Amino acid sequence: MAESLKTEFRASRGKRNAKRMRIAGSVPAVLYGHGMENLSLSVAAEELQAVLRHGARVVTLTGAVDEQAFVRDMQWNTWGTRVLHVDFTRISEHEKVEVTVSIELRGEAPGLKEGGVVEQLMHDARIECEVMAIPERLLVNVNGLKLNEQVKVGDLELPPTVRVLDDADAVVVQCMVPAEAPEEEAVSAEGVEPELIGRKAEEEGEAE
Repeated sequence: MAESLKTEFRASRGKRNAKRMRIAGSVPAVLYGHGMENLSLSVAAEELQAVLRHGARVVTLTGAVDEQAFVRDMQWNTWGTRVLHVDFTRISEHEKVEVTVSIELRGEAPGLKEGGVVEQLMHDARIECEVMAIPERLLVNVNGLKLNEQVKVGDLELPPTVRVLDDADAVVVQCMVPAEAPEEEAVSAEGVEPELIGRKAEEEGEAE
């Protein structure tokens, strides 16, 4: 079930008005798509943050409009702690979209007991799927990952409507023997005669 988000019409536009809205606890937004007019909206910052914490990408907009939308893009502040603007696009039930989702490992690789180290090389994946079937994350089971083995994008077990857009040969996770740090060559001081300050000058004087 899609998260619900209450909206209001935003009559005034511009940076100054947007700044006033943010101070008042609202986030400027726009709704577009499907050949219909673009609508300037606002949503409560607190409600939007709650939706984002739940990882929702599809929301049911209420209040000023009553339709489902896809969170297409967000503009964040410099520190990535607060949303400054959000773009919504209208969607239909079986419409396909491209999104980026996180990759999460599950289980314990047998290769660990053989002296290997599990290295996750991909933490996100670009996928295409129906908008109502966007997974929160892609789970990769490593219970069968032995020493010197890899799991590639093409090996991932995916939900029926999900297609990964990344290179099928890209390595997601591997279990390898850790590379040993090269030992520093010990420099022996035996047989090395230290240079004495002023010695060169003295020898040159003796040679004259």
